[in-house]
Amino acid sequence: MGPALALLGAALTLLAAIGVVRFPDVLARMHALTKASTVGVVLALLGGAVTLDHPNDVTTLLLAAALQLLTLPVAANLMSRATYMARGIASHVDGVDELAEHRASEEVDAGPGSAPAPDAPAHGSRVRRSGDDATQ
Repeated sequence: MGPALALLGAALTLLAAIGVVRFPDVLARMHALTKASTVGVVLALLGGAVTLDHPNDVTTLLLAAALQLLTLPVAANLMSRATYMARGIASHVDGVDELAEHRASEEVDAGPGSAPAPDAPAHGSRVRRSGDDATQ
């Protein structure tokens, strides 16, 4: 059972690496890397925990798996948000861009003296950001 879990985890990690190479967009690459590699690493660690006999080894692997589950999604969320907010990095958002809508409503609420954000779209619009300009 342990080697099968480790092999499945290695296969998922390989799929994550292929996704990073194949996907064209930064956010899609980050999604592939986070989802598949998190599950892959956890499965590989669980496979090792099932295989090993010593309690210290098992608890070390389970602790490493728990830390992976807690830290990788949070780190990916922070990096994707920073990527989205950065200028000069092409990112594509399919569907309704709720963050851009929120930023646009904050600009409206700020009052008449403040200038709207240059990349804030109209409410409910689809956004494709490419470099410093935003098209709606």
